[in-house]
Amino acid sequence: GGMLPGSLILLGGNPGIGKSTLALQMLGKVKNPSLYISAEESEDQIAMRAKRLGISSNEMQLSGENHIEDILEQIILLKPEVVIIDSIQTVYSDSVDSLPGSVSQIRESGQQLLQICKERGVTIILIGHVTKEGIIAGPRMLEHMVDTVLYLEGDDRYDHRILRSVKNRFGATNEVGIFQMQSEGLIEVENPSELFLAERSINVAGSAIFPSLEGTRPILVEVQALVSNASFGTPQRNVNGFDLRRLSMLLAVLEKRLKLPMGTRDTFINLIGGLRIDDPAADLAVIGAIASSALDKPIPQDMILIGEVGLAGEVRSVSQLEKRLIESQTLGFKSAVVPKFGFKKASQTPENMKYYQVDSVKKVFDIIFP
Repeated sequence: GGMLPGSLILLGGNPGIGKSTLALQMLGKVKNPSLYISAEESEDQIAMRAKRLGISSNEMQLSGENHIEDILEQIILLKPEVVIIDSIQTVYSDSVDSLPGSVSQIRESGQQLLQICKERGVTIILIGHVTKEGIIAGPRMLEHMVDTVLYLEGDDRYDHRILRSVKNRFGATNEVGIFQMQSEGLIEVENPSELFLAERSINVAGSAIFPSLEGTRPILVEVQALVSNASFGTPQRNVNGFDLRRLSMLLAVLEKRLKLPMGTRDTFINLIGGLRIDDPAADLAVIGAIASSALDKPIPQDMILIGEVGLAGEVRSVSQLEKRLIESQTLGFKSAVVPKFGFKKASQTPENMKYYQVDSVKKVFDIIFP
């Protein structure tokens, strides 16, 4: 773990999501000289925020510089181990005739920082704002230039934040860290599954649990579905945290393979906690939740559903099944509906769970709705 010396890291996220707070907290844990450069706040404002977060480090230097040539001089003079620049969109160079934040300014500043980063072995973290489209403002080439790209995600309606690595030259990608925003800053959530299942309703139709895999980390997620007769003409298909096109495919499978009429019904899917899931292993849980709501029959509360569903209604294998099952057993789940072929290949599954091996969605329904 930790940051590799000489690495250039890009940290992106929406305004106000907690990027600066996370960076400042991280810098407070660095035992060697460090430098926090912010053109968006004065040195006094940064110091006040650090005090509020309980950060007191004699090794941390503060600067309000946004001129790239002066920033490089400070790095050479102070010889910090870690540098944070908040934000890259505010930095400019005299050699480029354009405003700060422009494509040419960001490219030039990024290239100069990359050079000093590699020459002197200093770790530099660039904070970047995210546009409406969800990408870091400025040229995409900046993402190609850096060693690591991190996104801090979250929803204003929830107090948790997800730090996701989308690029990492020195380790695994798609890893996540879960934090809660509190008065003392961002606090790590050691067991995210407990957080997302804390307010789960028991024995309610339309709810299913599945263990998602975020990078190499299993997280148990509740999928909720609500199916009702369409009030007006074309039925609604609304999702929160799930892919709408994949939902349309799963509804077609339900109607074609299980003769469950969905063409005249509104269908709503919600992943609890504001999570966004693109794991194919969620298919079986989504189908189970939809059928549970449509039939008004709850799924057993101690059961999880794992599996990718194909157009023929077959249940396919998923990656790292053992890791998902171990996390489920740790949280007290006693039974699991799993892909038949994938389970046969699994070597280290928990012994005190009951497994239902299935190869089609029809068999799944015979199990969860006896």
